[in-house]
Amino acid sequence: MIADLQNVAREKTASVTLILGALALLVVGSAWAFQFAGYLPCQLCLWQRIPYYVAIPLLLGAGLIAFGDRLSKQVLRAVLFTVGLIFVGSTLLAMYHSGVEWGFWLGPISCGAGGNFSTTDANDLLGALSTTRPPSCNEAAGRFLGLSFAGWNVVASIGLSAGCFLAAASASNKSSNPK
Repeated sequence: MIADLQNVAREKTASVTLILGALALLVVGSAWAFQFAGYLPCQLCLWQRIPYYVAIPLLLGAGLIAFGDRLSKQVLRAVLFTVGLIFVGSTLLAMYHSGVEWGFWLGPISCGAGGNFSTTDANDLLGALSTTRPPSCNEAAGRFLGLSFAGWNVVASIGLSAGCFLAAASASNKSSNPK
């Protein structure tokens, strides 16, 4: 009976871990989709994707391994807590970028001043590539419901970090006593 309860708790935590990984993949996938649609990312936008590139394999891998009963509850909790911290860092980076966009503080010196180009000739394209700089970090590509992409990343990162911390706490609060 106790082993059955422990299996249910482990599977629930594994499911939540996989869901968090899928949500993180959805967030970064949305960024890729907007980039494909023509919204060129600035340097800070690209930096904001790095926590997702680290967190997604950790979450999906830990979730899948936990389902196979090959990952201890302590390791799963540690992964969830670590990824929660990664998303706290992601939140801070996104808040920094949002502040740059609103003009509260300066962005990195390496953030270029924008320059999009459009051409159909291959020679013109090569010439344009050599003179084009990435978009500026202090100009939001667009705002949706008052928030830029960086602002929405703040919301997503807070949600993902909270989800990771709650899942880690839930996993640690599972008692082996069925009472």
